[in-house]
Amino acid sequence: MNENINNVKRRFGIIGFDPALDHVIDVAMQVAVTDLSVLVTGESGSGKESVPKIIHAYSPRKTKTYIAVNCGAIPEGTIDSELFGHEKGAFTGAVDSRKGYFEEADGGTLFLDEVADLPLSTQVRLLRVLETGEYIRVGSSKVMKTNVRVVAATNVNIADRIAKGKFREDLYYRLNSVPIRVPALRERPGDIYPLFVKFAADFSDKYHVPTISLTEEAQAMLRAYRWPGNVRQLKNVTEQISIIEKERLIDAETLKPYLTGPVGSNLPAVMPTDSERQDNMQREIVFKFIAELQREVQELKVTVAQLTQNPQMYVSGAHHHHVLPDNAVPADGQYPLVTAHEHHGPEPEQYDDSEVIEDADYSMEGLEKQAIIAALRRNKDNRKLAAQELGISERTLYRKIKEYGIS
Repeated sequence: MNENINNVKRRFGIIGFDPALDHVIDVAMQVAVTDLSVLVTGESGSGKESVPKIIHAYSPRKTKTYIAVNCGAIPEGTIDSELFGHEKGAFTGAVDSRKGYFEEADGGTLFLDEVADLPLSTQVRLLRVLETGEYIRVGSSKVMKTNVRVVAATNVNIADRIAKGKFREDLYYRLNSVPIRVPALRERPGDIYPLFVKFAADFSDKYHVPTISLTEEAQAMLRAYRWPGNVRQLKNVTEQISIIEKERLIDAETLKPYLTGPVGSNLPAVMPTDSERQDNMQREIVFKFIAELQREVQELKVTVAQLTQNPQMYVSGAHHHHVLPDNAVPADGQYPLVTAHEHHGPEPEQYDDSEVIEDADYSMEGLEKQAIIAALRRNKDNRKLAAQELGISERTLYRKIKEYGIS
């Protein structure tokens, strides 16, 4: 394998050995030294966002600004302002003049993700700036110049959009000077298990749990699955299993319920039964519950550490305290969540949270029981509402309450 390609993979954390993936990286590096526009295509979750980063990093513009814009996430009424800027008073709420992304990225690279979602009026403006480097701020008549390298990406069939009159054909050819197609994960099956191993190791470090592994049958199932959500879906599945499953060696029967896909052309290789679908739904509920629980535990650890080290920060009531905003980061790295002018309450009790962590039941059954209890409490023991929140039938909830002995 080309040593340069290996270096790129290490630099950008790209896992895979398939020739199709190597070809994508090779083309990106070759085109990086030019100023040609690039159109990256591929399914959602396949890793298209790595291509413009490679192009920018290996281009003469690498010391300049790189900006990534998700065109599909910006409302149609504000997309022109976001891209090209606006003048004060150009529209309601425009209290000041504002630079657009083409101005901010002058001399650098602008990545337009989901470019097919741009409205036709914005496509006209984009075509002009690509051809001439000229644009006009919203609410202005002054022509401005910019020198930006544009890399665009989409996960839809632009030819179909053109046929329906939703995308300009001339803009397509202007963007598509160099086409790069990122292969779907199912097209490089040899990379599926190495990716799983990498993600499993990452989540082991993140959640401080033993690393999961797969039996040979489970590995074969992993490779046979179509992965409609591509690398993003594989990462999500690995994270769920790492948190939820008590056993660290995952067999095919354990893995099977996690491999579900949307109805349509991307059906899973092995269809789950109705019972397995219900179980998978409950796993999703538990996974969300665990994520929230872990967040609360981490917040509790910070608070307890602060109270233990600085008892004077403890406040028994709700008076005379100050809570820092979420984005406040003191220079010394300490986070005084609560400060008090006076201390009238009892001294905080010395607390070791390790005992709580050790006693907690992180088995699938234990987590499911905790999720049910939490839902019942939030809904004041209204079982119908609790079942709706959990996404299960009321009959299933009654059965689980009896099974776990929940009073």
